Amino acid sequence: MEDESTETRNQARIKILELANMISVPMSLNAVVRLGVPDAIWQSGSNSPLSASQILTRLLPSSSAADPDNLQRLLRMLTSYGVFSEHLDCCSGDRKYSLTDVGKTLVTDADGLSYATYVLQHHQDELMRAWPLVHEAVVDPTTEPFVKANGEPAYDYYGKKPEMNGLMQKAMSGVSVPFMKAILDGYDGFEGVKRLVDVGGSAGDCLRMILHKFPNVQEGINFDLPEVVARAPRIPGVKHVGGDMFKSIPKADAIFMKSATETLFLVSGSGLRLCSYAPGNEAHFSVLALVDFPVLCSQSEALLVNDLKNFSADLLPF
Repeated sequence: MEDESTETRNQARIKILELANMISVPMSLNAVVRLGVPDAIWQSGSNSPLSASQILTRLLPSSSAADPDNLQRLLRMLTSYGVFSEHLDCCSGDRKYSLTDVGKTLVTDADGLSYATYVLQHHQDELMRAWPLVHEAVVDPTTEPFVKANGEPAYDYYGKKPEMNGLMQKAMSGVSVPFMKAILDGYDGFEGVKRLVDVGGSAGDCLRMILHKFPNVQEGINFDLPEVVARAPRIPGVKHVGGDMFKSIPKADAIFMKSATETLFLVSGSGLRLCSYAPGNEAHFSVLALVDFPVLCSQSEALLVNDLKNFSADLLPF
């Protein structure tokens, strides 16, 4: 065995310690979101650096028990991961924090949306209970960690829990709306389309935005699982339809899919063919618009993102 005092070996130990303690990162993120720290710092766009004590004064003005030292530990942890910027006050010696571009995604916008809800949705107790059981899906591939932890598949479970279903839909809206704004700024492929179906459309936010920009789209079909569309809000020009995309897709001039292609390929091995030839949908559309995450510049980063997406989609579906 090589000399354990070498720099390579030491770095390997440090790396495995970091990985072993990695849960502290998402849990710290979940904590600051629950506390409302990003909105407290943002304050309608000021983003002025604040100390942990100043943040708590805004969040809990009547509490004398709140601990700024514990909050600062969370802030410093997330500063090392690019969520906050740390500033040292030369006069007082206080450490103060502002939001980075990453942190700003957690700020509630004028529509009441942000990525903060996505953070909360991914750290619900029901999902957290499933993670320690992931190894069992390796030993027995028929095992679904979420089912074993909670007694039934995720979507069935969510369908019986209105508060969880509502949080999931708000989380999807928080992710979809800014994403779609960027897409629609430079995409005109819906011109000439009269009937459009969004497969996996959740609350219908994407269709609402598409219909607003393209008045030629006379009807939008928001197609998702029955328990998902049951709670979708009424949107002018949009019809919510529940069903299974692997059995049939409503007829339309065009099909729109966002962040669903990995699911298609995981299940079918040939997502485009499956979508095109879903029973009852042959030759009833001329445009298939697939929107997914961009390929990153670094191949290792791209592989990591795809591995994480496929890992969660395959083992912990929600």
